[in-house]
Amino acid sequence: MDFSLTDEQQELRTQARGFLAEGYSPERVAELADSEEGWDPGSWQELAELGWLGVSIPEEHGGAGLGFVEEAVLFEELGRALYPGPYFATVGLALPALGPDELAEVAAGKARWSASLDGSPVPDLGIVDRVVVLENGDAHAVPALGEVLETVDSTRRLGRLESTDGTPLPGDVSGLRTRALAALAAEALGVGDLALELGVEHARTRQQFGKPIGVYQAVSHKLADTFVEMQLARSLAYWAAWCVAEDDPQAPVAAAAAKGYAADAAVAACERSIQILAGIGFTWEHPLHRYYKRALWIQAFGGSAAAQRAAVAEALLAAAVV
Repeated sequence: MDFSLTDEQQELRTQARGFLAEGYSPERVAELADSEEGWDPGSWQELAELGWLGVSIPEEHGGAGLGFVEEAVLFEELGRALYPGPYFATVGLALPALGPDELAEVAAGKARWSASLDGSPVPDLGIVDRVVVLENGDAHAVPALGEVLETVDSTRRLGRLESTDGTPLPGDVSGLRTRALAALAAEALGVGDLALELGVEHARTRQQFGKPIGVYQAVSHKLADTFVEMQLARSLAYWAAWCVAEDDPQAPVAAAAAKGYAADAAVAACERSIQILAGIGFTWEHPLHRYYKRALWIQAFGGSAAAQRAAVAEALLAAAVV
């Protein structure tokens, strides 16, 4: 069985990487992160025109009618670029709860959504229009009004809703949390891979005692450890993405395993690369600290790695009893 991405999925990756490299350089991301809004509102319509907002939305509602694996490719590339905007909040988190009219608005770039997982703070509350609130298995649309909170990652702020009263939504929210965890795993993969690239490039070009520092085991072993961890994270992330796309019964376990491992791997990748870069790695001028902050945000949201491992263990034990 061939587990590699299709030609179309590879083409999507190439398109996404090129677009994000041109529009979201480290300098541009730093500028947006330090701005009052934390993102460029004009980018939302650009993503709609590229078709990224409607990847898994049915064609009859203005989308492309593809699946979550294609969205995982985009989440990974958006993570590599540290895209500041409510793509995760809308596509990764809120989308399953929306009805046909709301889906059409998202695909056209006319609406931005977020959601509250189990009463948790709302990602990107200050820059979305409406929020999905879950109560007893039902979803309600609530105006995005409330207190915006600063987080470690200034491009992805959280908020507390002013009210949870809203209008019912017709979508299926049974897999909302699973989809969100799988999306975060893919994003963590992009963050960790880019951190590894920065570390490798520095180890190749920085010299000590007339040799690139990468020849020394104290450096090369850190990079090798990161490489191994990121490859396992990739396998888990795309297993989870496939399970979500196919509505496989293993999806909750796959998503929990992927998010728990990939988030920790991304944090470790950033920490090792910061150590390898030494003095410059700790400065505000270098982009590594922003990747580290995004990795920490991903690690914390939706439950820590320990919480995800507990969920996996519970599922395995329940299956063994049956």
